[in-house]
Amino acid sequence: MTPPAPACVVDVSCEGEVDQALVDPVQAAAEAALAALGLRAVELSVLLCDDEVIAPLNQDWRGVEGPTDVLSFAMDEGEELVLPPGIPRPLGDLVISVQTAARQAAGLGHPLELELRVLVVHGLLHLLGHDHETGDEDAAAMRAEEARLLSLLGGGQGLVARAG
Repeated sequence: MTPPAPACVVDVSCEGEVDQALVDPVQAAAEAALAALGLRAVELSVLLCDDEVIAPLNQDWRGVEGPTDVLSFAMDEGEELVLPPGIPRPLGDLVISVQTAARQAAGLGHPLELELRVLVVHGLLHLLGHDHETGDEDAAAMRAEEARLLSLLGGGQGLVARAG
């Protein structure tokens, strides 16, 4: 008998000055985005943090000083990971600065939970190989996929569309 396919696993944790009440809406957004993408049997980790935590990561990994809103760290860059049946495939990690997200939400006049949903979708698309910084065609494709997913999840304007 074939074991059932494992469910998606979303692990949301917090570091720094972050309201723990944000864990549930971020987890729900991530699970909904994975379902909308038709992804099954995958694992995603999300770290909600403050600017103090994300700034050194942004410097180390992107060479950009200061905080950013979301960073994506894919697990399967390179060879395909072969796992035994019943083990979810790790997609990677998202790191989201709640402080930066709150500033962006305030500037756009929408709730923080909506901004966090936008950041989850954007980061998840990066984990899946989308990159808006590699040319106009790639940016257009990522913009369209952000719009499609956000529409399915209740709305919001994607980061790529905001950038123009």
